[in-house]
Amino acid sequence: MTHTEAPVLHLEQVSRVHGHGAAQVHALRKVDLRVHPGELVAVMGPSGSGKSTLLTLAGGLDSPTGGRVLVEGVALGELTRKQQAEVRRRSVGYVFQDYNLIPALTAAENIALPRELDGVSARAARREAVAALEELGIDELADRFPDDMSGGQQQRVAIARALIGDRRLVLADEPTGALDSTTGETVLSVLRARCDAGAAGMMVTHEARHAAWADRVVFLRDGRLVDETARQDAASLLLTAATNSVKGGGER
Repeated sequence: MTHTEAPVLHLEQVSRVHGHGAAQVHALRKVDLRVHPGELVAVMGPSGSGKSTLLTLAGGLDSPTGGRVLVEGVALGELTRKQQAEVRRRSVGYVFQDYNLIPALTAAENIALPRELDGVSARAARREAVAALEELGIDELADRFPDDMSGGQQQRVAIARALIGDRRLVLADEPTGALDSTTGETVLSVLRARCDAGAAGMMVTHEARHAAWADRVVFLRDGRLVDETARQDAASLLLTAATNSVKGGGER
């Protein structure tokens, strides 16, 4: 695939080292990756390969030890913490494995909060939040609190929050992990549609059938990007995933 537009996300020779001396752990090693508008990239690899670290760096939730992370051409490392927070809030939608919903807010309030922080009126932000819930088929949860939801319902609310507004970059860490297969397909179709509309997306997954929704699949091993492939049929992806699982052990 040839891209004429600048990438929304550019990881430029990014490394991340945890600890010091003999206890050092190289979570990522000089990863170079671009994600363009309209593109969904799936990230696969065995447990401990650096997948979640890649996502946290891409979203500005952590800083690389080496290299640069650029979002829409802006190097996050050159921004103040306040400026980084503004980029995350306005340009980046992040789906966390543990949802990170605020217990004291309803589903609609959780989703609307980033828009209200951007200066959107509370009424308009709620309308956007309810529309996001409707897109995922869970508008009946609008006034329910997180503690009154199942894990799968919380996951879908978190996804709605990540997609609200004009998010140019959507990052998802196992977005269908708590969902049944039918609901998972619905979530992936929404994510796919958002990328088709012009956003850039990157998701970590260990399911080959989910990776089949992506335009590209990149494979990490020991913190290195070791392989990359364009969209394949599901059977081929299943074979690749099975091979990686045998070589690298279980996922997550």
